[in-house]
Amino acid sequence: MDGAEGSTGQLGPAERSHRSSVSSVGTRAADVLVYLADDTVVPLAVENLSSVSAHELHRAVREVLQLPDVALEAFALWLVSPLLEVQLKPKHQPYKLGRQWPELLLRFTDATDDDVAMDEPSLQFRRNVFFPKRRELQIHDEEVLRLFYEEAKGNVLTARYPCDLEDCEVLGALVCRVQLGPYQPGQPAACTLREKLDSFLPAHLCKRGHGLFAAFRGRGAKTGPGEQGLLNAYRQVKEATGSESEHEAALGSHYRAYLLKCHELPFYGCAFFHGEVDKPAQGFLHRGGRKPVTVAISLEGVHVIDSKEKHVLLGLRFQELSWDHTSPEEEEPVLWLEFDGDSDGTPVNKLLRIYSKQPRPYTQAELMSGLIEYCIELSQAAESTLPQESTSSPQEAPSPSPPPTQRPKLRRQGSVVCSRLQHLSTIDYVEDGKGIKRVKPKRTTSFFSRQLSTSQGSYTVVQPTDNSLEQS
Repeated sequence: MDGAEGSTGQLGPAERSHRSSVSSVGTRAADVLVYLADDTVVPLAVENLSSVSAHELHRAVREVLQLPDVALEAFALWLVSPLLEVQLKPKHQPYKLGRQWPELLLRFTDATDDDVAMDEPSLQFRRNVFFPKRRELQIHDEEVLRLFYEEAKGNVLTARYPCDLEDCEVLGALVCRVQLGPYQPGQPAACTLREKLDSFLPAHLCKRGHGLFAAFRGRGAKTGPGEQGLLNAYRQVKEATGSESEHEAALGSHYRAYLLKCHELPFYGCAFFHGEVDKPAQGFLHRGGRKPVTVAISLEGVHVIDSKEKHVLLGLRFQELSWDHTSPEEEEPVLWLEFDGDSDGTPVNKLLRIYSKQPRPYTQAELMSGLIEYCIELSQAAESTLPQESTSSPQEAPSPSPPPTQRPKLRRQGSVVCSRLQHLSTIDYVEDGKGIKRVKPKRTTSFFSRQLSTSQGSYTVVQPTDNSLEQS
């Protein structure tokens, strides 16, 4: 998208709201409403609204919330509706983009004309997709940590961040601690948790049975697996000690603990897009079809998530993939991901097609491809400057957290974050081109003639010789 840094498709029902961010329009001061991750509102009186930039509004929000300077990089302004999410650049003018919203919906979504007419974006202050996780944990300002925490919590509860049950219980216990205070033995905690269970666990883990047995269960029966696990985890939440025993400092430590746990999720902090992939052929008639997926892209890589089952289908770091996008007018736009694999023990290259739902010249396939390229460029720039970063900025204290390679990884058997290639239909080919005709893409990498580099995630962009992707 021209000028947009991040974008997604449709949101879940829990996230759908039609909230206007401008209450009056004119040359005089207008009231602009900026929403935070916890749905609270920051009202701003703005002069010359039609020409005010995202950078100016961002600064005004920081001043109202009294945030430190690091918030300039840590957060961004977003235009968000049930149909589309766009992270704004500092130079963008939110009012003008809001006026162009129907055009953006037609360009980047498959929304109907009626949906476009009804849709209205709100202006939100959210985490910057391009802010590195390692820097996030160097921040000690409690309000910044709280904003990170609220956004992460919302993504966990709506299953935008798929989590294993054990991790949902640990994260939910930290939410219990923040909202209910320290666990006190003897209190009727189980009843309290049951009444507010959807405030602590994702909705699909809160479902109970219906009918007669459910009625009996509601009369003091034992807690369900999720409730009991949540209660046990709540008991085990550690409290701050020493100088951090005060209430405010204690909350900051729990925000940090929540973020540390979320950092184990490979799709934390991603921008999210929506598309479809081919299902493997099944049954006597070899019927396949397609399944809806969410594509999560961050500074670290790409994850394809099953939108219905809430688990990862494919997770790749940038050094493990090649990509391109095609959008010929006569065919569906496609983002292509290529990676190494095997077929019955034979090493092959696997090619995954991610379809944009709408056959238009500018699509989410194009947005995803552009974001991947930009993330790689940012990662390369960060790697080249990392050795020179010997001191922290004045606003950031040295990080007490271990380096990323030492953080625990979620590698349980059957974990929702592990790839499930058996649920994907890919095109497999070997060096001599069996299974797919050779192509002449934009890049010299991988399926596209992979060239391994000593620098992780390093790709060389060359001029295209043939923009078409031919299939057998």
